[in-house]
Amino acid sequence: MTVRTREIHLAARPTAEPGPEHFALVEADLPEPALGQVLVRNTWMSVDPYMRGRMDDVPSYLPPFEIGRPLEGSAIGEVVASRAEGVPVGATVSHFLGWREHSLVDAAAAVVLDVTRIPASAYLGPLGTTGLTAHLALTDTAPVRPGDTVYVSAAAGAVGSVAARIARDLGAARVIGSAGGPDKTRLLLEEFGYDAAIDRRRGDLAARLAEAAPDGVDVYLDSVGGDHLAAALTVMNQGGRVALVGAIGDYNEAEPAPGPNLYRAATREVTLRGMLVSNHLHRFPEFHAKAVPWLLDGTLRTRKTVLDGLEKAPEALRGVLTGANTGKMLVRL
Repeated sequence: MTVRTREIHLAARPTAEPGPEHFALVEADLPEPALGQVLVRNTWMSVDPYMRGRMDDVPSYLPPFEIGRPLEGSAIGEVVASRAEGVPVGATVSHFLGWREHSLVDAAAAVVLDVTRIPASAYLGPLGTTGLTAHLALTDTAPVRPGDTVYVSAAAGAVGSVAARIARDLGAARVIGSAGGPDKTRLLLEEFGYDAAIDRRRGDLAARLAEAAPDGVDVYLDSVGGDHLAAALTVMNQGGRVALVGAIGDYNEAEPAPGPNLYRAATREVTLRGMLVSNHLHRFPEFHAKAVPWLLDGTLRTRKTVLDGLEKAPEALRGVLTGANTGKMLVRL
């Protein structure tokens, strides 16, 4: 018995910001699960900035999306048919075959989730790869030490909304965030635990950052790149650490923007280190041991931006690339 479903396919490759013409909503038939597979009715799917890079036909740490094939990404859903031991019908699972209403998933690639205390959507946000990114960035990639001043760009986004709580747990004395617009900067102070908030839209980011960090910055969690990285390097202290986890400011650019002054980074012995969360998924249990209690006791407060319906997924991707989201961008199916 086949299941009729809908999927979002890549219709064409964009050269700048993706538009509706680059996506196609397609109906498809899925067969019954084979041995070792489960059929999942997806209820939530994640939309993340890195997906823009996979729309280009260039080598990267993940293969590019194929034209005429469904896009991919993290998703959560309910198992509606199973031929796999340990993954029963009715279980809530996470997997990587999003951008479709139903997914045929190998059981080895499906993670059964406990949703008795935590809402399922949290496993795509603060408990998902974006939360894990913030944890790894500040514990391993650019480790926070007691007394440090920490700066986080895109601080109202999915990574940034978790980062202040983690930095505080690691002993940071001052945590500064930048975001776009007064509503988001207010959230940084009132909900996400930041000591100072910079509105990037007001210009002269370097001057505003210097004012917010008069004693300099020890750790910078960079999700933006470009002018944000350049501004951060002007205030880095001796021995400063930078975690490079994203460059959302450049993803839609046809040509790379001019780079920051890395000579200043060299003279101040700053460490700039990249991090791919996909290489560290085994660290989830360690992170969840901290983050779940924070969610339950309310000391980790996050937000999500939700669009309803699979057909809204392309709009959600365009929105996350332009900063339309507060917290994690999700599509509810």
